[in-house]
Amino acid sequence: MVKLAGLGKAAAASILISGIVFGTAARAQEISEAHIAAARQAITSLGVTDRFDDILPGLAERLKAELIQASPNVQDAITETVDAKALELAPRRADLEREAALTYARAFTVEELNAISTFYSSEAGKKLLKDGPIATRELMKAADIWAAGVNRDLNTSSMAELQKVAGADLKPLPADQTNTGGAPAHKP
Repeated sequence: MVKLAGLGKAAAASILISGIVFGTAARAQEISEAHIAAARQAITSLGVTDRFDDILPGLAERLKAELIQASPNVQDAITETVDAKALELAPRRADLEREAALTYARAFTVEELNAISTFYSSEAGKKLLKDGPIATRELMKAADIWAAGVNRDLNTSSMAELQKVAGADLKPLPADQTNTGGAPAHKP
């Protein structure tokens, strides 16, 4: 009886895995070329795959450095060979672009992709891509300062109120829990 229960679990797991694998494959086949084209346009507008441009050249440089360090007497041959092989592999970059397009096509409708492309191709969209990280960094700094001030004021006001209630029984907080992080004092 135990063997049959184990077989049932294995069969259920097999069916579940098959459904996931074949379901994913079926969804990938359902994506139209127009959908892929819209995804590629959105990816281009966003520049999301630009950061991958240096992967192959970086790998080639690292391999050359390792090989030259191990065999410095054949440096020219190493450089020539690795560069040639890297150029042979360069067309495979299209595989990554296709995967990126499929990923975006699965996540967004054609209409959404077109809207993304339109916005990020506009001056406002380009500015957001360029200056958004700077604004986010500044916002995070402001949030850290704000949180430190709120933390300090919460600690101070709570301790003052608790001092009235608990008096001498109230233990002070360790110094690191009252750290204000340089936040200016709040003036009520």
